[in-house]
Amino acid sequence: MKILFLDQSGKPGGAELCLIDIAKPYRDRALVGLFADGSFKTLLQQNHIPVEVLTTQKIQVRKQSNFFQAFGSLTQLAPLIFKVAETAKKYDIIYANTQKALVIGAVASFLARRPLVYHLHDILSSEHFSQTNLRVAVNLANRFATLVIANSQASKTAFVQAGGKAEITQVVYNGFDGKLYQTSPAETQKLRQQLGVEKKFVVGQFSRLSPWKGQHILIDAIAQCPPEVTAILVGDALFGEQDYVKQLHQQITQLGLEKRVKFLGFRNDIPQLMAACDLVAHTSIAPEPFGRVIVEAMLCEKAVVAAKAGGATELVEHGINGFLTTPGESQELAEIINTCLQDQQTTATIASHARTTASQRFDVAHINQQIAELLLSCAK
Repeated sequence: MKILFLDQSGKPGGAELCLIDIAKPYRDRALVGLFADGSFKTLLQQNHIPVEVLTTQKIQVRKQSNFFQAFGSLTQLAPLIFKVAETAKKYDIIYANTQKALVIGAVASFLARRPLVYHLHDILSSEHFSQTNLRVAVNLANRFATLVIANSQASKTAFVQAGGKAEITQVVYNGFDGKLYQTSPAETQKLRQQLGVEKKFVVGQFSRLSPWKGQHILIDAIAQCPPEVTAILVGDALFGEQDYVKQLHQQITQLGLEKRVKFLGFRNDIPQLMAACDLVAHTSIAPEPFGRVIVEAMLCEKAVVAAKAGGATELVEHGINGFLTTPGESQELAEIINTCLQDQQTTATIASHARTTASQRFDVAHINQQIAELLLSCAK
């Protein structure tokens, strides 16, 4: 089975990292077509996955685009659509990994007469998308997709509530290679020394800096914790969100936390940094489609406190393999951090259980087998 994967991004995010794991078993008979150049292309090449940048023209449609903006973008996309359609004739399946890829892939699948698979990595709701984009995504998926793979039950539910067909939708969680999340104690100690947090209780937050990711909630919570509690923020702003970063720095100054909150920017050593933490916080104020960093922290044998919404509630059992907190409630988050600080033995037991359950539930080989069976049924 030969697969043409499509993705809109030049930068690796959660959906792109997921695509790498899915494409690896097919790398001798697949192509990843990108709609932008960048570090994601390099990452695919490092994993020996064939990749081609299909266009250098920026796709203007955004999550909040209205009808006229969306229609105007479609008229500009004709050359890309025809190029994808011609390329797709050499493959058995078109696999659209993002929403913009769905728009291109849907029309191309019709022209090339190839089945379309749409991997849904978003919660399709008005919190994140304009009504126009919601209608476009749902209608294209209903009309052209043979299969929609939702990355959580929360994503599937939102898709169906928006008018998506439940009968073509299957939930398949992201897969992970547990071996990539093993760090030696010596390496962890060295990194903590480099960060200057040897004697601190470190709370890590791993995501892009964005209002809906809720870094400001964590900062407020840190201010309500003892002085030995410090935070590291791993990630940076994207999509014109630099104003939010300025607000975070102002918040830190106002609360007198300059020595207790560290901005580390984008990093490639995420498992090592997670291992250097005592607790990992997920603080999104809107429902998360899946929550990749939650599983990554579990695999690093770290306790996680996650916002109780969306896919996170499918990953974390409160008090069993992690903690759940009300989204946006910094005081509640602070109470959980303080509990973990005061009872580190129980926290370690929860972290150990988290690693065991995550290794079993999200093993990449098992997840890829699920996807392979679904793709095989589409290609028949």
